Amino acid sequence: MGAIALDQPDPDDVDRVIARGCVGLSLPAGALSSVDALSRLRSVLARLELLGAPLLVHPGPGPGEPQAMREASLGDPLWWPALTRYIADMQAAWLAFHAAGRLQHPELRVVFSMLAGLAPLHAERLASRGGPAPYVPDPLVFYDTSSYGPSAVRTLGELVGARQLLYGSDRPMIEPGEFSMPDRLDWDPIADATRRALGATLGAGAR
Repeated sequence: MGAIALDQPDPDDVDRVIARGCVGLSLPAGALSSVDALSRLRSVLARLELLGAPLLVHPGPGPGEPQAMREASLGDPLWWPALTRYIADMQAAWLAFHAAGRLQHPELRVVFSMLAGLAPLHAERLASRGGPAPYVPDPLVFYDTSSYGPSAVRTLGELVGARQLLYGSDRPMIEPGEFSMPDRLDWDPIADATRRALGATLGAGAR
């Protein structure tokens, strides 16, 4: 996956990323963490959609976000950001796309890392607060398993469908074998999901 500058997002940058041999585009969740933020990247996402290239959403700050807001406190445990800010950012990005992004980009394939912070599991709460209901699994949205173990993967798979799950090891941050991963995964649907998520560019020298 390639990356682009977010201070002045230019859809032509997407063309250059793909021309370099990248499968698709990688964007930080902070850049997509609200409906307004999603709208600011509409031309970029539309170009991805036109090219049939996927979007990977991963934890990270949005453009212009004060660095002080991203710095960990010396009093916090080392794992604190991964269990607070990362999850909140991924959930916000998933909710923004679920609420508005799919309507704007009906054919865009999106891969959310770390199971989107388990955002789909809040579908009932979302509906109870006036959000889109009922929740219908999106065949063009995929969920990378990084940082999670079999219990979380199985639970999310029951909601979004096992055919929407991709494997991500989260190396070098953690060793997945500590959580019985990936031995306890069903690899046939994961292989199929990977082919569908990455599309025709898979195996064409992309990275």
